[in-house]
Amino acid sequence: MQLAMLDFLVIGGVLLTILLIGMAAGRKGSGSADDFFLGGRNMPWWLLGTSMVATTFSADTPNLVTDLVRQQGVSGNWAWWAFLLTGMVTVFVYARLWRRSGVLTDIAFYELRYGGKAGAFLRGFRAVYLGLVFNVLVMATVSLAAIKLGSILLGWPGWMTLLVTCSVTLLFSVYGGLRAILWTDLFQFFLAMGGAVAASVYVLGLPEVGGIQGLMTHPNVMDKLSVWPDFSNPEVWVPVMLVPLAVQWWASYYPGAEPGGGGYIAQRMFSARSEDDAVGATLLFNAAHYALRPWPWILVALASLIVFPDLEAIATAFPELAADKVGHDVAYPAMLSLLPAGLLGWVAASLLAAFISTMSTQVNLGASYLVHDGWARFIRPDATDAQKVTAGRWASLLSLLAGALLSLTLTSASQAFNLLLLLGAGTGGLFILRWFWWRISASTEIVAMAMSLLVAAYFTWGHEALELVFGWPPLAGWAKLVAGSLLTTAGWVVAAMVLPTESPEVLQTFVDKVQPGGPGWKRFQPSQGQGQETWNVPRALLQAFLGCVAVYGALLGVGAGLFGQTTTALIMALLCAGAVYGILRLQKKP
Repeated sequence: MQLAMLDFLVIGGVLLTILLIGMAAGRKGSGSADDFFLGGRNMPWWLLGTSMVATTFSADTPNLVTDLVRQQGVSGNWAWWAFLLTGMVTVFVYARLWRRSGVLTDIAFYELRYGGKAGAFLRGFRAVYLGLVFNVLVMATVSLAAIKLGSILLGWPGWMTLLVTCSVTLLFSVYGGLRAILWTDLFQFFLAMGGAVAASVYVLGLPEVGGIQGLMTHPNVMDKLSVWPDFSNPEVWVPVMLVPLAVQWWASYYPGAEPGGGGYIAQRMFSARSEDDAVGATLLFNAAHYALRPWPWILVALASLIVFPDLEAIATAFPELAADKVGHDVAYPAMLSLLPAGLLGWVAASLLAAFISTMSTQVNLGASYLVHDGWARFIRPDATDAQKVTAGRWASLLSLLAGALLSLTLTSASQAFNLLLLLGAGTGGLFILRWFWWRISASTEIVAMAMSLLVAAYFTWGHEALELVFGWPPLAGWAKLVAGSLLTTAGWVVAAMVLPTESPEVLQTFVDKVQPGGPGWKRFQPSQGQGQETWNVPRALLQAFLGCVAVYGALLGVGAGLFGQTTTALIMALLCAGAVYGILRLQKKP
């Protein structure tokens, strides 16, 4: 396909606008390490929440949704919808705790919660692992989507797509730090949402699709429409819905949905000007991420089953696309290639902007780990703010290059999604409980990390070898996740019971600073003169439950409304309203 001059003008205009916004907003963003990595710790909730949504709206997200819908139907999205449980617990339980901790990164938390050499080792190891290894894998995943997008919509080779977008990313994020990223995210969110909605409206109007009614009655689509899996078939509903809701949401460490909060979600909370802003930001993020965004992508994914019913159809339509990059996730940019001039440029630019949004956040977050928790903590503890900012810029450049290069070896969004889930399987429970159980120590967390890596390695490579040697039956991906989570969880719980705990001095300092409260800290009360926060975790968990009801009600209600199921949509709307009312009533209680 060939883009019109109008499309290239739109794309060029959007990229230039992003760069100008980032450079203007970043003028105050590099005065100190706090400015560069946390925006001066004075950001409002609405800006932070929108930034969180924009960051998760990467170029690979609609591709992943399309992959799930084409292979498993709409219900396949429970693989990521289940993470709402993590998000709501973070909103009502952990947001205030994180903001109260006062740390610059979630990795710096290790030496607040743990002490001695083990705590220092954890901080240094996690700085390298999350700041380099894990972060590079995340950036490679989103870079893969950008490569496919550029190949199909722009006709660019992968290196050209990455060169253009990564150059824009580096210019403003390296110059202005987090402040520049937040303001460009605000622009990119509305651009991307508008583009996604406009694309879905146009695609539904294609003659071969025939509008929403034509979509719902087409034989390629009819068995994909339900938001609920086939409960008569355990092979379908167990991996699609039961495992995500029962295990995955608390057991796996996944970017943007870390159990107990973490990553760029924690970074945004640290940047908030108050505890209330931290809570408001995470609440806005979860509501918009799960209830507002999915349906435009889902509609395009369903329509793609009519236009490109199988992989052969995609490969035939786009012969320039490398064979190892042809997958169901490619169907999303393939459908966008049908858009008219102008609209195609807008949507292509919005997806490139979404990619830039995610990459800019990841490079800044990874640099904060490598510099603040690695280099400045262990190599140059006397480093000045100016030296930290300079080091952060170099770390941003090197990690972005590594992520872009690694993307050339990946083939699909779901491949990377499953790998990320398996790598952190079983550690999530520890991240949730370490705030509320004094027996968890640095040694406990080291055991959890070691077991998680060993289990992931075994289920990725070792089990396949045993299958070949002994003829063992292959394990499904969901079974590997459950088994890995249970093994790792059992290992660290035993370790917490038998290994030495942190010193009373370290634990008391943590309690005085964060005041987590609860039965897990009965023997440690805030020191005299520290005051004492009311332990409201039971109420917060009830609010989190109601938050899930509200967002799921909105999510399913919108879908029912789109598919003409008026009664269901009304019931879901009432359920959502009732849950919101309950949250507000609980919030007013002292």
